[in-house]
Amino acid sequence: MKDELGVYYYPSAGNHRVRMYVKREAGAVWFRMWNADDPRLWEEHDWVPYEAIRRAAEIYTGRNFDPRRAYDIDVAQALLDEA
Repeated sequence: MKDELGVYYYPSAGNHRVRMYVKREAGAVWFRMWNADDPRLWEEHDWVPYEAIRRAAEIYTGRNFDPRRAYDIDVAQALLDEA
């Protein structure tokens, strides 16, 4: 999907109030989250390259959030190829 902010997907299929925006830049896929219930999220958090997300996910120990599912490189690449 695409809107005025860019190409995005829903990281949680049942929650359309959160979007994950994706772009390609400098040979990498970048992610940025948007949340309708927290507009400051977009303003306060910039784009993050997938490599940084992958490294952080390796050491993540939380149980309520799975960064590997939210930041889905396969979905991002497919959307960007399609766009």
